Amino acid sequence: MKIKICGITNVEDALHAVACGADALGFVFYKESPRYISPTDAKAVIDQLPPFVERVGLFVKEDRETIECISRACDISRAQIHFDMDEVSLEKIRFPTLPVVRAKSPQDVHLFAERYRLIDAYCEAYGGSGKRLNVEWFNGVDCSKIILAGGLTAENVEEVKKYGFYGVDVSSGVERTKAKKDPAKVKQFIANAKAF
Repeated sequence: MKIKICGITNVEDALHAVACGADALGFVFYKESPRYISPTDAKAVIDQLPPFVERVGLFVKEDRETIECISRACDISRAQIHFDMDEVSLEKIRFPTLPVVRAKSPQDVHLFAERYRLIDAYCEAYGGSGKRLNVEWFNGVDCSKIILAGGLTAENVEEVKKYGFYGVDVSSGVERTKAKKDPAKVKQFIANAKAF
């Protein structure tokens, strides 16, 4: 199971997460988020990362040109589209994307079924709320292209392994304060998620 640590705002948190085994890091380019990082600061962090770490940029209500420009300038490897966008609009983005489903009902987990996608609990704040999704919605669902987010912690991540998710995404569940990770929580979350 792949692991993404989201809401990275500094190089110390980034390097610690990678050293603990994170497969991907998330950078929030949404100014209203307490975990916002400027493109300049994100590039400074990304420049210090070792090879083979996925760098995901989170975008909310941005146009295609802005998403492409920031992603290329920061050396982002994938743009996470954390707002409602249809298949046609996604296809117009000339950059690898990861659509986000902000699930309100069991039917929502079937959106973008042919794509790799991130499924999060619906909240007004566009992620990082710690709100947990009802995992029973995934009973009988092919989860091999789903990255689960929403309310995950080191204590509950093992519960979701049986569903066969492609990956898990955590932000608030491994924080000491908003925008600052807790090294012990990051280490324990990754260890528990990767344990057999």
